[in-house]
Amino acid sequence: MPNERLRAALLEQGLTPADLADAVGVDAKSVERWITLGRTPYRRHRYAVAARLGMDETYLWPQALTREQSVSASESEILAIHPHRWTVPRDAWKHLFESAEREIGILVYSGFFLAEDASVMRLLSEKAEAGVRVRVLLGDPDSEAVAQRGADEGIHDAMSAKIRNVIVLYRPLRAVEGVEFRLHGTNLYNSIYRADDQMLVNTHVYGAPAANAPVFHLRRIAGGGMVATYTESFERVWEQARPLD
Repeated sequence: MPNERLRAALLEQGLTPADLADAVGVDAKSVERWITLGRTPYRRHRYAVAARLGMDETYLWPQALTREQSVSASESEILAIHPHRWTVPRDAWKHLFESAEREIGILVYSGFFLAEDASVMRLLSEKAEAGVRVRVLLGDPDSEAVAQRGADEGIHDAMSAKIRNVIVLYRPLRAVEGVEFRLHGTNLYNSIYRADDQMLVNTHVYGAPAANAPVFHLRRIAGGGMVATYTESFERVWEQARPLD
């Protein structure tokens, strides 16, 4: 059976099988067989392909790893678990964004604690000016999802007000080339703070503010699935969100 995921990944990135073969050090005919015949490469080649395409190995070859291997790799992606967001060391947020060389992604309703931190704003601006893609997803203050979240936390309209304040705080950053802002109206189950292959995931708990909910510090491991799952979630929200005017 042809590997349509690998074929699509090459098309999306404008690469030919020969380009990929040169990048990972194999014969072009081998890449053709991976695509047309669905052959599974050696593991070292799967790693190399996944790294070149910026995709997860288990997405390109879902059956390549046993269940036990996938579970073990996914568990290894967990670097730390913090019982509450407020227990995350303050410098951890800056260290996360400082490590980014390709992309920074922030998915929140308001994320007020970041927006009011001038040092974080400077860091995001500097990263964008250095060529890092910075994407920020804020909750749409007029959406039903934000209204419901405010009600769940018992703060009602204050949730929308926080987002409007954050939009004002982000005004200087919105003027920086390479920084993109969008508003979303999704039911947000986690806030995601991503820098390349690392992320801090702040779970949301019914009736509790995000600051009181746990945070997972994750780093992508070849064959793992946790970072890939949250990354895909971020992209789904981004695709349906609307640009912030």
